[in-house]
Amino acid sequence: MLYWSVVFFIVAIVAAVLGFGGIAAGAASIAKILFLVFLVLFIVSLLLGLSRGKNLPQP
Repeated sequence: MLYWSVVFFIVAIVAAVLGFGGIAAGAASIAKILFLVFLVLFIVSLLLGLSRGKNLPQP
């Protein structure tokens, strides 16, 4: 998912340089949404991993 947010970010930069305002804004908003979804999923998986790591028995 991070890959797709980077792809849309690059599309937004190229479209902005070429002067396509609507396409650049659309690609930038998609990249922002995908990045936020990726960030939320990362934080949730990090918290779940930390909470499960405390319950493991010590050898």
